[in-house]
Amino acid sequence: MLLVSDCIKAMIFSKQIPQYTSEITQFIETLKAQNPQLEQAQREGRARLWDTGPIDLDARRRALASRVDQKPYVYHNK
Repeated sequence: MLLVSDCIKAMIFSKQIPQYTSEITQFIETLKAQNPQLEQAQREGRARLWDTGPIDLDARRRALASRVDQKPYVYHNK
């Protein structure tokens, strides 16, 4: 289990030795060097998933008003 004190020790160590880079940092730098389009692809993926256009409040209001509530027990056809 990683403790907070271990993280603090690692941060202090990395500040004492400025040329130190972790294995993960080295891996990411190598990955970016091998695939220069990686950051742009990450930005496009983020935009596709999270960045949305403005909400049409009128369409949202109509959709909520026309919603039909689900019955409490959906498998009973009474």
